[in-house]
Amino acid sequence: MTWLPVALGAYLFLAIANLLDKFLVDNVLKNSKAYAFVACTLGAIVIVIAPWVLKWPGTFLFFFNLFAGAIFATALWFLYEALRRGEAARILVFVGGLTPIFSIGFSILFFKETYSLNQWLGMFFLLLGVLVISFLPQNRSFLTRVMKKLKLGVNLHSGGLLFALLSAFAYSSYFIATKFAYTSQPFLSAFVWTRIGAALFVMLFLLNRHDRQAIRDLFSKSSPNKNKNLVVFNQILGASGFILQNYAIFLGSVAIVNALQGVQYAFLLVISAVLAVLAPKLLKETFSWRIILHKFAAVFIIALGLYFLTFFN
Repeated sequence: MTWLPVALGAYLFLAIANLLDKFLVDNVLKNSKAYAFVACTLGAIVIVIAPWVLKWPGTFLFFFNLFAGAIFATALWFLYEALRRGEAARILVFVGGLTPIFSIGFSILFFKETYSLNQWLGMFFLLLGVLVISFLPQNRSFLTRVMKKLKLGVNLHSGGLLFALLSAFAYSSYFIATKFAYTSQPFLSAFVWTRIGAALFVMLFLLNRHDRQAIRDLFSKSSPNKNKNLVVFNQILGASGFILQNYAIFLGSVAIVNALQGVQYAFLLVISAVLAVLAPKLLKETFSWRIILHKFAAVFIIALGLYFLTFFN
């Protein structure tokens, strides 16, 4: 089961990157299309390895790869728009919980995948763990503490959950599309083609004057260097997690890898517990036995899901 450690590493990187996403969207870019533009154009840097890995896949797969990349760019745009409009803690858990549900349905519909009883139990416990996390009191949750520490506050504009729903649907569609692409092409070649497709799609954002100005402002000399560096660092971190996640999908089941996204939130809960012990003044997080048991239950349920997926398959 070589895909499991790859997926776990992916979700550790993505957990940290998602914390920075909210900060950057609200305080640096303030425009979801601009952030998606930066993410996808920086992601296209993988084209530097094209001479060694890129293969011509044929006309159909060429356009299919580009289309899959466009779906990814759309999912990213919707996610950033949801984060801009809504509360990060709920948006991230909402997208993380719905994406594997959509993926399970798509994998059965399009790939006719079947799962053993233990795999069903594993995915059930992983999703149940995400649900338990979503019911953590927000004024006590780690994500909300991070937002307050960064002076973000809670921004509940209308439409946040709608964009989160669209993002989850687009992400699951992308993962299913890439699974098909990876079964027909070498992994690295297909991955590079999809990155090119994503970069080409976000070029359409330049057609709108307001979005074009937001992108230009990001690269203006007046933009603080520390913000630019943070954008680049976060994209490198997120890209590393994203590559590992795609490689895990290439090696294993798209639905099961997506269901493992619950581990991402378990990582956040563990990080919060470590910080509470080592640096209690950092987030000033207050605890009660109810909150501690709630978090322990969530991590335990997710670990139980991993147990069924790891030791019974």
